[in-house]
Amino acid sequence: MTDLPIHIAALYQFTRFDDCSAIRGDLAALCDAQGVKGTLLIAREGINGTIAGSDGAIAAVLAHISALPGCVALDVKHSRAATMPFHRMKVRLKREIVTMGQPDIDPLDTGHYVAPQDWNALIAEPGTILIDTRNDYEVAIGTFAGATDPQTKSFSEFPDWFREHRAEWGENPKVAMFCTGGIRCEKSTAFLKAEGLDQVYHLKGGILAYLEQVPEAESRWQGDCFVFDERVSVKHGLAQGEYGLCRACRMPVGADERASPLYIEGVSCPACHAERTDAQRSRYAERHRQAKLAEARGEAHVGAVFPADDDPD
Repeated sequence: MTDLPIHIAALYQFTRFDDCSAIRGDLAALCDAQGVKGTLLIAREGINGTIAGSDGAIAAVLAHISALPGCVALDVKHSRAATMPFHRMKVRLKREIVTMGQPDIDPLDTGHYVAPQDWNALIAEPGTILIDTRNDYEVAIGTFAGATDPQTKSFSEFPDWFREHRAEWGENPKVAMFCTGGIRCEKSTAFLKAEGLDQVYHLKGGILAYLEQVPEAESRWQGDCFVFDERVSVKHGLAQGEYGLCRACRMPVGADERASPLYIEGVSCPACHAERTDAQRSRYAERHRQAKLAEARGEAHVGAVFPADDDPD
């Protein structure tokens, strides 16, 4: 994949920012000058996002971010794509860089990191409780063998789910958690520690690091990994997956969904067809028609942009 022209960098860092507005202004200007696109979220607790551009442009932006307070050890996952996976650049101020709704949690007081090369051994240990901290639609297209799916619609539901099930795990359970790039687990492990657990582990670099570093023949991963950009999913080696995106409800659609009579490209899929009105589907159809016309002219159509308002993890 090294010959693919677009460099993608998924990054995050929990740290303490005092002047988020100044950081946002300088960073937005640099990304614009370098032609970088994607989404970056900035909060008092740190920075999170995914950006794409040329090698030189990404290097310049990463150097700038690494020079921010507490970001010298910035966590970055690199991959490549044949085409630009974003249509514009957003640098936004948020209250949290990944929303959990637990303001008293210290995301710097995390669980134990486990390198991708050591992950298989940990989750194979008898008694280890393996938890996928991602949302239900992400888990649906791929996860680790034997993982528990909390079936959450958003990460803010995770604390309540944990408290409902805590008694099932015994007095001092060993818990291993994972997410796409590692950022959600910084908070989920900190939350479990605050709830009194001390045997708490998480996959360093997340699923993306695992798929990049662990050979497929040794892998315990099953399926694709959902990503928050136009690639929609990736598989081993971080090669682009086979999933597309329903533009009506933003859910990933694979071969089974595309074979359904309820799937209409750009308009509906089995997950949302019953929840949309004829008027809505008519609007979606027109948006899709305009996007195809723009594509034929070699132009980007903003109405077809991937919904990057979600946390990029």
